[in-house]
Amino acid sequence: MIVISFVLIYLAIKKQFEPLLLLPISFGMLLVNLFPAIMAAPTDTANGGLFYYLYQGVKLGIYPPLIFLGIGAMTDFGPLIANPKSFLLGAAAQLGIFLTFIGAMFIGGLGIPGLSFTAPEAGSIGIIGGADGPTAIYVTSILAPHLLGPIAVAAYSYMALVPIIQPPIMKALTTKKERMIVMEQLRPVSKLEKILFPIIVTCLIALLLPDAAPLVGMLMLGNLMRESGVVSRISNTAQNELMNIITIFLGVTVGATATGSVFLSPQTLGIIVLGLLAFCCGTAGGVLFGKLMCKLSGGKVNPLIGSAGVSAVPMAARVAQKVGQEENPGNFLLMHAMGPNVAGVIGSAVAAGVLISILGPLVG
Repeated sequence: MIVISFVLIYLAIKKQFEPLLLLPISFGMLLVNLFPAIMAAPTDTANGGLFYYLYQGVKLGIYPPLIFLGIGAMTDFGPLIANPKSFLLGAAAQLGIFLTFIGAMFIGGLGIPGLSFTAPEAGSIGIIGGADGPTAIYVTSILAPHLLGPIAVAAYSYMALVPIIQPPIMKALTTKKERMIVMEQLRPVSKLEKILFPIIVTCLIALLLPDAAPLVGMLMLGNLMRESGVVSRISNTAQNELMNIITIFLGVTVGATATGSVFLSPQTLGIIVLGLLAFCCGTAGGVLFGKLMCKLSGGKVNPLIGSAGVSAVPMAARVAQKVGQEENPGNFLLMHAMGPNVAGVIGSAVAAGVLISILGPLVG
């Protein structure tokens, strides 16, 4: 495990694979395997280790919603409001979550030694397909906390590999003509629309899917602070100081759960493979739905923007822009792709709520 932590530190620093979280995760992994007492629970005669207390923020579901608060404060939902059909692309890109859940359940039913997954474990693995690290950690901390280390490493690794994994899938599922489609400029979005959007979304999600309310509610609170323009100090704090502090605590404590008994197992290899499948299926689902929208709109929608339906913001939108410009240098898809991209953040949180509501009662 110490060697694996060194490899992850190398990938975070040298290759810059999501370094903001992979570096603290890998160092937390190193610390707990050198000094296990740092994660020790308190006893009648001694206090617990430092990471034990910091880990309560993960265990109690506190850190991921706070990160969503910062994400909301940094996110412009304007492209999504200007083109509400982007919600459908964001929803289609969650296909990988549910296909992988079914696949993990199927593998578990085969009875292969070391590769059996319960329904809550399968749900935690499937959420990797949303390409949203905080959501993956939030769901796993509730459904399968013993798998937190492998799932977090897989989720953030695939997020970092978006520019490598997505383009081949996008090109395989689209024609050159489709990739060259130039989309019409988005309409301007008023300040009133931007203020009403987070309020309306919060009300709908809280009423229809309460299990998703902590993530979506904090996301929308951060966005409302941004768009209202009256609380710039706390909006800036949520984007910067608060988010950076929570990222450190989240990373090191999640890494500290990656002990050898959990990480060095056939199950971890299965998680990594299924996580890749989830991510690829999510990308494919978004692109294929983009092709459908292209046909229904008479060729006005470039299917490449569907790949941004995974919630790796803004990296997935930039990949759509890059692949589109390879075919047509005058094509600017970034703002169009940001619509599905931010819809994917909401979509992955909603998918998390669905999994928790269905599978949560099965835990234990």
